[in-house]
Amino acid sequence: MSTGGGGGRAPLSEINVTPLVDVMLVLLIIFMVAAPMMTSGVQVDLPNADAPPMDIEPEQMMLSIDAQQRVFLGEAEVPMERLEEALRTNARLQEEDEIFVQADHTVPYGFVVRVFTAIRAAGVESVGLVTDPLSAPDQPAAPTP
Repeated sequence: MSTGGGGGRAPLSEINVTPLVDVMLVLLIIFMVAAPMMTSGVQVDLPNADAPPMDIEPEQMMLSIDAQQRVFLGEAEVPMERLEEALRTNARLQEEDEIFVQADHTVPYGFVVRVFTAIRAAGVESVGLVTDPLSAPDQPAAPTP
């Protein structure tokens, strides 16, 4: 009888998944807590409007105009003279062909029109306007006859 060397036993080849599951659950909790903190954007005081709320996904392309008339594509500032080029060369925008525009309510109308002209010149067909429907001002009462 031989007592050494392991005889006819095969090596144990099972993986213990318990530590893997523990690590994955901890990572899931960390990302669930950290995800809302990562959604920072350009601070814009949106105009009030009596409009139904739009569902805007956080991953959708957003163009922002702040009160100092600076233009941001996502969170990256883009000079106005390079806006059309930046829009035309943005692969994600050309693939989705949709952009949402949010502008501070103090931005002059003419500047917003220049931005829309650059968007159209870049070939973007679908443009959405973002407003703040929650704080819509009271509508003036209609005159009574």
